[in-house]
Amino acid sequence: MRRKPILSGLVLGLFVVSLAPADERADLSAIWKIKDEGLNRTQVMEILSYLTDVHGPRLTGSSQMRKAQEWAQTKFKEWGLENVHTERYEFGRGWNLKRFSAHMVEPTYSPLIAYPKAWTPGTRGLVRAEVMRVDIDSESDFDTYRGKLKGLFILTQPPREVEAQFNPQGRRYSDEDLRNVTMMPDPGQPARQPRGGRPGQPSNRQLQRKINAFYVSEGVAALVEPGRGDGGTIFVSSGGDRKKDAAPVPPQVVMAVEHYNRICRILDKKIKVQLEMEIQTEFLDQDPYDYNVLAEISGTDKKEELVMVGAHFDSWHSGTGATDNAAGSAIAMEVMRILKDTGLRPRRTIRIGLWSGEEQGLLGSRAYVNEHFALRPTPPEDMDRDSEEYRKLTQTPPTLKPDHAKFAGYWNVDNGTGKIRGIYLQGNEEVRPIFEAWLAPFKDMGATALSVRNTGGTDHLSFDAVGLPGFQFIQDSVEYDTRTHHSNMDVYDRIQKGDMMQMAVIEAAMVYHTAMRDEKLPRKPLPKPQPQSTGTQ
Repeated sequence: MRRKPILSGLVLGLFVVSLAPADERADLSAIWKIKDEGLNRTQVMEILSYLTDVHGPRLTGSSQMRKAQEWAQTKFKEWGLENVHTERYEFGRGWNLKRFSAHMVEPTYSPLIAYPKAWTPGTRGLVRAEVMRVDIDSESDFDTYRGKLKGLFILTQPPREVEAQFNPQGRRYSDEDLRNVTMMPDPGQPARQPRGGRPGQPSNRQLQRKINAFYVSEGVAALVEPGRGDGGTIFVSSGGDRKKDAAPVPPQVVMAVEHYNRICRILDKKIKVQLEMEIQTEFLDQDPYDYNVLAEISGTDKKEELVMVGAHFDSWHSGTGATDNAAGSAIAMEVMRILKDTGLRPRRTIRIGLWSGEEQGLLGSRAYVNEHFALRPTPPEDMDRDSEEYRKLTQTPPTLKPDHAKFAGYWNVDNGTGKIRGIYLQGNEEVRPIFEAWLAPFKDMGATALSVRNTGGTDHLSFDAVGLPGFQFIQDSVEYDTRTHHSNMDVYDRIQKGDMMQMAVIEAAMVYHTAMRDEKLPRKPLPKPQPQSTGTQ
């Protein structure tokens, strides 16, 4: 029943492809097979359910992440993929959240929506204590509170006003939106200012370390802050350090803003508030490494050359990491399954990479690129960004390895559940006519836009940074920025099945065509060293 729309789409594709350059054509027979397998026998939602419902969340270094990595390898072997293995890189200590509860018990009882921050310690069992609101903006504020905080729950921020939601939380690109995305950015726009303090001033990170040390020395029960978001949705990431020898930090909790504001209003009335919390966390020090999961489909006449498809496998810990980024991981896995089950034989070897450590700074994919393609000096996270040593490291060109010349292209999905609407070219205009031809058969599925713009924040940058063609798709945002990204509501139920199927089919086609092309995808010149900013981060 579903073949009719597939075939009608192919007719449209035939017409559009004829308008593309004569030397660049989409393989419509292969696309029909990919669509048939990906739309009529999809497994993408079942893969997603295992990654979220069974093995989520997948914080890098956590026990759940290890189980998810083992499960993915088992699936790859079941599908008949080759060279299934993991590759390690230095990460630091892992962290598990074992148990958590939070309640207001005085002046009245109320359960509280809250989550501990990652890599923060637990409480010493069940703790019942009073609450104090504290305003510390600089070291000069320490004396105001010294000796007054022991054993208390500390509210670290003022209440935040909550506004009514008059705009829809979910949206798709309109035709006008897509036109705007494809337009060249205004070169007259001012450059983005660096984050952090002025030269010679302590950065926000440095100040926060001193504030944390003060709270630890005062013996607070836990720090509590209002979460971004509202309506029970809160966004949670890290509050501690994955280095084993890092300075200790206090327990830290992010609370739903409505519950946080209520406590603030009660305190403003000079009425005492008592909270009861239990936080059980576990630091994992036995293995200082984390891992990327790899598997491949061998090529034929060009098997020494490589095409990669990937996504970051890790997530934050308050939801189950569905839109960020079990979606992209499930799609990448489904791409490999589709290409294997169709019986298509790629000329180049196709390899999948499921990266960990993306949320901590693209750690997994950068480590992989450094190991296999080009070694790029990476400054330590705590290095002074105004130092001469940092400047030299960041301006040192990458040292290319032999496999750099054999690399054809990398494809990535990491913008949630929204369907593919096009491709970011990462400033590489030479690929435009190629991608126009490859995307043409998918016009009926809504994928048409090509934007010369760069897009950031995910693992294609690790490849792009050393001159390798790496691409991320333009996607409908749906609820990514408003509800799910890094939130406790990043769960399976927020995923759109039809969008997932569409993405798997389109990415499979892009990967396949990259593997079949006579020449590797055109490359930009190797990145030039960038002048160092005077700001700190």
